[in-house]
Amino acid sequence: MSDFKEELSPEALISQAEDAVAAARRFADEARGVVRRAVCGPDGKLDPARADAAQRRLHGLAWIATYVETLAQTLQWAGALHRAGRFGENERDVLLIGFGEYLAALADGIAMSQNEYARPRELGVEAAASVLVADEAVDFFLRDGNTAARRHAFVERLYAGGGVAETLGDDDLDLVREQFRRFAQDRIAPFAQQWHHDNALIPTEVIDEMAALGVFGVCVDPRYGGLGMGKLAMCVVTEELSRAWIAAGSLGTRSEIACELISDAGTPEQKERWLPRIASGEVLPTAVFTEPDTGSDLASLRTRATRQADGSWRIDGNKTWITHAARSDVMTLLARTDPAKPGHDGLSMFIAPKPRGTGEDPFPAEGMTGSEIEVLGYRGMREYELGFAGFRVEADGLLGGVEGQGFRQLMRTFESARVQTAARAIGVAWKAFDLGFRYGGERRQFGKPLWRFPRVGDKLALMAVETVMARELTYFAAREKDQARRCDVEAGMAKLLAARIAWSNADTALQVHGGNGYALEYEISRVLCDARILSIFEGAAEIQAHVIARGLLAAGRNT
Repeated sequence: MSDFKEELSPEALISQAEDAVAAARRFADEARGVVRRAVCGPDGKLDPARADAAQRRLHGLAWIATYVETLAQTLQWAGALHRAGRFGENERDVLLIGFGEYLAALADGIAMSQNEYARPRELGVEAAASVLVADEAVDFFLRDGNTAARRHAFVERLYAGGGVAETLGDDDLDLVREQFRRFAQDRIAPFAQQWHHDNALIPTEVIDEMAALGVFGVCVDPRYGGLGMGKLAMCVVTEELSRAWIAAGSLGTRSEIACELISDAGTPEQKERWLPRIASGEVLPTAVFTEPDTGSDLASLRTRATRQADGSWRIDGNKTWITHAARSDVMTLLARTDPAKPGHDGLSMFIAPKPRGTGEDPFPAEGMTGSEIEVLGYRGMREYELGFAGFRVEADGLLGGVEGQGFRQLMRTFESARVQTAARAIGVAWKAFDLGFRYGGERRQFGKPLWRFPRVGDKLALMAVETVMARELTYFAAREKDQARRCDVEAGMAKLLAARIAWSNADTALQVHGGNGYALEYEISRVLCDARILSIFEGAAEIQAHVIARGLLAAGRNT
């Protein structure tokens, strides 16, 4: 290509990337040491007061480690494609542009939000950043990676019909992607905009079709009627459904949480009763955890569960931001069973059946009321505030038959929930790219398509590259989970980055649309609203960064 000096061979390029990742890891290690000294006491443990005072440093470390792991997983993706003989020009440019952009951000400052940056100078690692940029491999990507000519050539090939490899190196998983992409594009995408405008629930017949495809039992053991395919398959299914509409990809979230809770902590009778019915789609669950004024602070939860003389439980209290509550058949409900024990220790988890509501009577259960929370996006299931006043749960509804374990039981689902949420974000990010890409090719200004204007082409190039990179980070976390390895940090990283990219892509794609993007008739207006929730639920970005950093500072954890 005449715009570039002679390109490195794939082997040489991957070798350069390996050296750059090694340099980036050294930089992250230096950052971790600096932050550890700032927030940990003499015993090496995190000091809450010091952590609050140095929160910017703490969260900056989380973002640095996230970028470094993203580079490492992008390298793994490129290496696997090269070994399979599928590392072409577009894949090469994803590696070059992505490495150039993320290494530059490590050296200059990472955007933690729209107006907050984790800059080396403020974090106390300015000297380490200078060492990073002086590294020969890093310097190569800073100079020759994310260049204007490369971005233009990459987008030009995409418009010529080229794509970026998305194989997972597994024929079965690739078939799963193909099947669900076809279903999502045929049965969801054409109708999502109208469903959104109407604030309509996803039609029951569509849910039935999703159930027949196995959406609600992807990770459930086959002996209970599930597919038993694991978290990576769950990511692929979720990504493709969310690419059509986030609500479709999110329908499986509540089933994923409920099934993991029951599989991990339920009694044999609870497993036999609930897992087959949830996996088949006969029963739709909802997660009832959050309360007004508590948010992520579950230790302050006040909803009471009081044991009755006959062994049943009486539920009293209020819950909020409960998704798909009216049309659900069973709740996984967190309540305080021992008021004498403050914090997490007094919490218990319940499997609480309820009658499915209708449009005329959304909450027909005795002792339970609900009201809808109107929202910008993320429609199709609806959000509710719930009130409980004497709601009855039978004695066998206590998860595992053991009190005081609710928070610990829930904690064990966080990894899967965050991986699944990252996959939803990847689907939304792709949808935003699809819409921006299509509009950039169809819309003409001053005699040429929009994408040929450099800043529009730049936007599209970075949207595609960052989505691939976040996808590979998400798949990495899913693979770690499938190998039964602890992945709270990795899952948090995937969710943190993918949510930000989904929002960035949606905002950028709307900018490509110009004034038309602000019109409700254009799909990008919906995608923008849908994308905004991703950095809030399943752990707000600030909470997520705190959890990641805390995990990184724990003994034995590596950046």
